Amino acid sequence: MLHAVMLRRGLLARVSRVGGVLVLICCSLSLLYVMTCSPPHIDDPPLSHALPRASPNHPSLGGTGPGMMGAGAGGGGARAGAPQRDGLPGGGGGGGQSYQALLQEREEQHRLHISSLKQQIAQLKEALQERSQQLKGVQESLKRAVAGGPAEAQEPGAGTKGGGGGGLGEAQGARSQQADLQEFLRSQLSKAEVAAGIRLASEYALVPFESFTLQRVYQLEMGLTRHPEEKPVRKDKRDELGEVLEMALHSLNSPQSSQQDGRGVVVKSQTSKVYSPSDFIEGITRTEKDKGTLYELTFRGESTNEFSRLVLFRPFGPLMKVKNERVDTANVPINIIVPLSRRTDKFKHFMHNFREVCVRQDGRVHLTVVYFGAEQITEVRSILENTSREANFKNYTLMQLDEEFSRGRGLDVGARAWKGGNVLLFFCDVDIYFNADFLNTCRLNTQPGKKVFYPVLFSQYNPALIYGSAEHIPPVEQQLVIKKDTGFWRDFGFGMTCQYRSDFINIGGFDIDIKGWGGEDVHLYRKYLHSNLLVVRAPSRGLFHLWHEKQCADELPPDQYRMCMQSKAMNEASHGQLGMLFFRHEIEAHLRKQKQQQNSNPKKT
Repeated sequence: MLHAVMLRRGLLARVSRVGGVLVLICCSLSLLYVMTCSPPHIDDPPLSHALPRASPNHPSLGGTGPGMMGAGAGGGGARAGAPQRDGLPGGGGGGGQSYQALLQEREEQHRLHISSLKQQIAQLKEALQERSQQLKGVQESLKRAVAGGPAEAQEPGAGTKGGGGGGLGEAQGARSQQADLQEFLRSQLSKAEVAAGIRLASEYALVPFESFTLQRVYQLEMGLTRHPEEKPVRKDKRDELGEVLEMALHSLNSPQSSQQDGRGVVVKSQTSKVYSPSDFIEGITRTEKDKGTLYELTFRGESTNEFSRLVLFRPFGPLMKVKNERVDTANVPINIIVPLSRRTDKFKHFMHNFREVCVRQDGRVHLTVVYFGAEQITEVRSILENTSREANFKNYTLMQLDEEFSRGRGLDVGARAWKGGNVLLFFCDVDIYFNADFLNTCRLNTQPGKKVFYPVLFSQYNPALIYGSAEHIPPVEQQLVIKKDTGFWRDFGFGMTCQYRSDFINIGGFDIDIKGWGGEDVHLYRKYLHSNLLVVRAPSRGLFHLWHEKQCADELPPDQYRMCMQSKAMNEASHGQLGMLFFRHEIEAHLRKQKQQQNSNPKKT
């Protein structure tokens, strides 16, 4: 069997060789026949027999196409009735010259086209080389800045090839701007605490780091809505850390990567390890807001006690002017909408501040009060009428709804009841204190169809705990001090908001199915976040939430009741003050012991 297979393979090889020899012989005979049988053309240029014969309807080859009958008069071309030989117009000699001229013209066109392509390719190569040199210069400059070495200027004449006077000037201007930007970035890196520390005035001047892993961010500045350990919720934060990790892995896995040893000497990395995200242990980052963001990432090495650490820096660029505009708020009235149910004593304090700020100082405000129920409606109406009479104020509306109190329902009804055009709305509560500066802030941070304003108000702690007792509580105006022991930024609340009526209507308004306390403001806030409107969220120094005892009704659903109790606990006092209350018995025992010791010491002496 094996012998038969080998014999078959030998026969196939011989047949293929014989076939190749026969094909070669046939080609040689065909070429010899063509050379011996072709008639000589002495006057024709080389390869002229390979060109197609002219057609009488092909103008590009000397024929008389449509509209070309008179082309011979005075033009040196063939006459319409001239005899033709071998398909060439005007006889043999003229036809050969015509073909030769046509061939030369075509060759010249092809030569020019090839020359143009070569020039474009050369320009692209020069541009690519220039960009590569610029990128290499930036990388070298950053490396020198990290190592503490002097910054070198860009190589003179880099990328100056190509172009005439105008193009050369533009190229020089672009290179100058590039050099200035590189110098600025180098200065940002040299000023930041990257390679060495700087002297700080006190412990409060230090900018702390945040640490992070693949799934978590560990942060110090939490506020009231952030946690000490949390996932990076915001997309920009996720993208930022993802980009940093990707660049670090690319640098580690690059074949030309270099590392520093323990003495700071740069050595070529000869590791065969391929790093992946699972090798990432942790990183730390901090931002100096006038310089840039520093990242230090640690990866597992090839052995247990070996690690790779990368230091990356994202320098901030120079300031750019985006817009310079004039804003006139003289003709921007505000419709303040207040939902209310009972609480006439709080409403009286609210109207006292309203009369001082909105009527006497600002004068461009309309007040809409949406009252639920019939109880105490007479007192509310009397308060409004007294304010109108004493302050000569007529721009108010009192609406009554005979139904269960719902903050979202009241604000929605008040906003839709306005018939005076597209007005600026401020959703407010009866326990809110604001000044005239806040009203202007409300106008400046809203724009119909573009911006809505969600201020973060300063929430006041229990004055009885702040000042020791109810007898030592100062007037309300003197309590409004923004300090750590007097209150907190209520960054978990979204009830106070400024927006134009058209935006509120287009977004769909409140969810009026929510009853009682809480939840409706968050739903509206999320609607704006899911729209194309810009949501301006910022602390407002002119907006305060006055402390009042909070009652959480038993009828509330579990989630709303939990939110209410959390808000109640946060409103009471600061962490330190609550700690003093919790340990007051130990503190009192310590004070009694100290007093006894002081009383016993004089007797011993």
